[in-house]
Amino acid sequence: MAPNTLKEDVMIVNEETSEKLVVGAAPRKYKVVWFIVAYATYVHIAAVYGLYLAVTSAMWPTIALTFINNILSILGLTAGVHRLWTHKSYKAKLPLQIFLMLCHTASNTFTSISWIRDHILHHKYTDTDADPHNSTRGFFFSHIGWAMVKKQPEARAKGKSIDLSELYANPVLRFQQKNAVWLTLLVAYIIPSLVPLIWNETFTVAYHMNLLRVTVVFNTFLLINSVAHMWGTRPYDETILPAQNKTVSFFTLGEGFHNYHHVFPHDYRTAELGDNFLNLTTKFIDFCAWMGQAYDRRYVPDDVIAARMKRTGETNEKNT
Repeated sequence: MAPNTLKEDVMIVNEETSEKLVVGAAPRKYKVVWFIVAYATYVHIAAVYGLYLAVTSAMWPTIALTFINNILSILGLTAGVHRLWTHKSYKAKLPLQIFLMLCHTASNTFTSISWIRDHILHHKYTDTDADPHNSTRGFFFSHIGWAMVKKQPEARAKGKSIDLSELYANPVLRFQQKNAVWLTLLVAYIIPSLVPLIWNETFTVAYHMNLLRVTVVFNTFLLINSVAHMWGTRPYDETILPAQNKTVSFFTLGEGFHNYHHVFPHDYRTAELGDNFLNLTTKFIDFCAWMGQAYDRRYVPDDVIAARMKRTGETNEKNT
């Protein structure tokens, strides 16, 4: 099955579970969640105004704070909910866990537990209707449309089968889940909008610059669901949609080596070249290991990688 060439639904069988799954491009009925549509519309418009203010009015400390908060929010996604808690590719001590939980909260991308559940579904049922952001439904759906509609019945059904007991047993994740509303308001919106007032920034500038950050973080990470499932190379497995995309890796601090990641999801580097300058999340985890906060980093031996590339990878790899 060539990537993104489906014209109608195809029934496939999951080799691990023998489950029948639907993958394809036939029309689906979507139940729009208008509150999320309204919110997404508002923050994107506000972000454009925030960009205008960044160019015309914002003070340099405000711009610097926005940039730093942007990086920290992405680390909460990449090093936190993704590599640490979803794939268990390394372990973290309590201070690092709290830090990453707060960083993820600042990203305003759902609670950590719900994010992890959906990402487990994404890997278990990639690009089928049990995948919350099935890329065979088109670019808009896989990028942001999936967040504006209720989940497909297949995704809801499979989501109920995911065992979340270990996540709820984690006191850091349980605390965030229990206090999600006020914690998100405080960490993602109130504090970043008030801190610039210390150096006499106007609230209008501070508020809209923060909404610019929230919008950039959200769209940046969504590139992995959309762009990295449509364009790029597939040197590790040419039969799947996830692809290597260096542009996505640049913006997501190393998450665009997506063909590798779907073949070897438990490698903490998410890439064969763990020391690649585009993979800043790996460098962050290595730094945390040096500080004694991260440990038991998992990676795939070179001979295993080479064997898989020879067996299932593209024969003519091109640079993205």
